Amino acid sequence: MKKIVLILGLAALAACGANGPPLEPNANVGLSVGSNGVNTTAGIGASNGTVSVGLRL
Repeated sequence: MKKIVLILGLAALAACGANGPPLEPNANVGLSVGSNGVNTTAGIGASNGTVSVGLRL
C-alpha cells in the first residue's frame, strides 16, 4: 500500500512541474497579403526553457 501511495505521489509531483519548470503553452497566428493572394499561418507549441515542441499549420 505504501508503494502505491509513493508512486502516485511522485506521479502527481512530476505532473505539476514541481521537479522542474512546467511547460508553457504558446501560439501564434499570421496573415500576409502578397502577389499570390492572402496567406495564413498558425502554430501551437509548448516550452520549458530547455525543450520546445511545436506544430506549424
